Amino acid sequence: MSPPGPAPRTVVVDSRTFERIPIRTPVLMPGDDMPAIIREHAGPHLRAGDTVVMSESAVAIMQGRARDWRTIHPSALARFLSERVTKTTWGTGLRSSYAMQYAIELTGAPRILLAGLAHSVGRLLGKKGWFYLVAGLNARMMDAEHTMGIAEFYECCIPAPHDPPGTARALKAATGYDVAICDINDINPAWCVASTLPKEQARLLERSFDDNPLGQSDEQTPIGIWREVAMDSPGEPR
Repeated sequence: MSPPGPAPRTVVVDSRTFERIPIRTPVLMPGDDMPAIIREHAGPHLRAGDTVVMSESAVAIMQGRARDWRTIHPSALARFLSERVTKTTWGTGLRSSYAMQYAIELTGAPRILLAGLAHSVGRLLGKKGWFYLVAGLNARMMDAEHTMGIAEFYECCIPAPHDPPGTARALKAATGYDVAICDINDINPAWCVASTLPKEQARLLERSFDDNPLGQSDEQTPIGIWREVAMDSPGEPR
């Protein structure tokens, strides 16, 4: 079976038509100036009313949060907990003792232990997800080593961005455009981690990106533009 083709440029959500424009960039690196990246690469395509969509991994990388697994030394606690993480078909996550150790260092061992307790209680009650609810974003969003599609970060564990709401607000102030920092992939529904949009608009954005139009591998399109468009006829933006 041949791989699926690229997602269409437009999508209809609640009878409204939205355009999703992937923006290709060089490989983004730690220390890159995020407002400058947006202005240089997305700027020529932006129009009034657009929203800039940023990959959460790209934001974390530019903040310097990607960490080579070979610099991480799993503790006995990290090894113990990682062995008990449920195996899934969509990724390694905290089943890596290196990713778990990084999460412990960012979150703190007491909170991770409390999350483990919450997980045990949740299992008794038939509930899922309580570990990540208590452990927080850095555990929930941790990408393990050897899962990143960009070769430069293939050896890295990558957690959540630092302060996603504050980062989104700062980027809007610097660029003049609404900003959404999103977790978009081929497995789970799109998730707007933080944005400067009203909640209703953020939910529309999530549904607009469920088919992952920015790609999952080495497309180098960590930025997108989200734009509502009028339609003259079905499938034809005005």
